[in-house]
Amino acid sequence: MTLIDPNRTWALVEERLASETDPVLARNLATVLEHMKAEAAGDIDRLMATLADDVAYHAYGTADPVLNPTGTAQVRAFYEAFVASGATRLQFDLERLVVDRDCVVTEGVMRMAYPGRTLLARGIEVDDPDAFYLYEARMCTLWPVDEHGLARGEDTYTGGDGFAGIAARKLAPGDVVDARLA
Repeated sequence: MTLIDPNRTWALVEERLASETDPVLARNLATVLEHMKAEAAGDIDRLMATLADDVAYHAYGTADPVLNPTGTAQVRAFYEAFVASGATRLQFDLERLVVDRDCVVTEGVMRMAYPGRTLLARGIEVDDPDAFYLYEARMCTLWPVDEHGLARGEDTYTGGDGFAGIAARKLAPGDVVDARLA
């Protein structure tokens, strides 16, 4: 059974974009869609092209500066570390999508396939460093957008600790599918 299908991450955004008639709202949706697909591909340059120069990320609920990068250099470093972690196989199963002229809001359940080795490096004991484990938490992301249609960051709110009990949620090979990025 597939638990993580990255293609579901942007399905609702594509659906809304296909029917959006307001050019500013369509532009904002297109920016978020491009960002999502670039992140899934691990293409940092393509992802950074979706961000404004004054970019700032806020992960509310944590003061960890690694999760709250400010400026293009820190945000690039954040994504370089994310891609290097091997945890890019994710599905943000959107249940709500709201768009206006200054912001896009995405909300749903975030599921990520975390490599055992990455969890071990974080101090989480797992029985198989070569396996993947399911991170799951409800998340809401606000994507503020500037006047040029570039994202000024991601403001995230996460309900629950997706790492709690993760060692007991080992994924089987068929639980994760690859992104179709064409």
